[in-house]
Amino acid sequence: MQIHYLQHVAFEGLGSMQSQLLNAGHTITSTALYKNEPLPEITKVDWLIVMGGPMGIYDYVQYPWLAVEKQFIQGCIKAGKKVLGICLGAQLIADILGAAVTKNPHREIGWFPIQLTGKAKALGLSNIFADAQPVFHWHGDTFAIPQGAIPLASSKACMNQGFIYKNNVLALQFHLETTLQSAKDLIEHCGDELDGSQYVQSSASILQDLDKFDSINNSMSALIEWMQK
Repeated sequence: MQIHYLQHVAFEGLGSMQSQLLNAGHTITSTALYKNEPLPEITKVDWLIVMGGPMGIYDYVQYPWLAVEKQFIQGCIKAGKKVLGICLGAQLIADILGAAVTKNPHREIGWFPIQLTGKAKALGLSNIFADAQPVFHWHGDTFAIPQGAIPLASSKACMNQGFIYKNNVLALQFHLETTLQSAKDLIEHCGDELDGSQYVQSSASILQDLDKFDSINNSMSALIEWMQK
């Protein structure tokens, strides 16, 4: 399978997904949008992964490539490609599908549990996520659920944590791909967002439990397999 991912900043790559996808025999290519690299032809993409980033989806003046990126994502969705959006990537998908993207009532950074919806459990996601499993978050914005999409999960800080659309599009507000190193990179580049508010943990709290990274990376692995069915 030809997998292409869109990267918005140098410090948010595929994380734990990289080795899994390569080991499964997939071919991986990428577009570093922050370097103004060109996008591929949609016909050459089987699966699109849209990564996170610190910018907002409407920051066109500072990041003019956002408009072109949205057109590309929309084209992939319309062509029936598999599309996975993570954090900013999920917000971009929501916007493309006509749902509002707004400031979340709380900034959510660190390890907080999610609760699956009944519909998500019916889709088999309870075999991937433990009940109230802590996952990694780093976001200040949120999205509404697009019309026709199935809501997947929520947390105390953020009502909408994910959705699936037409069986080929999966959007996740939280991060399962984050490794210890990528968490350190986020702290290095975006540490000014660790403001000590209600749902923002300290850098020490984020990094102290290595088992949590293994847990979410295992869930990411299982989710990728689930998406390929």
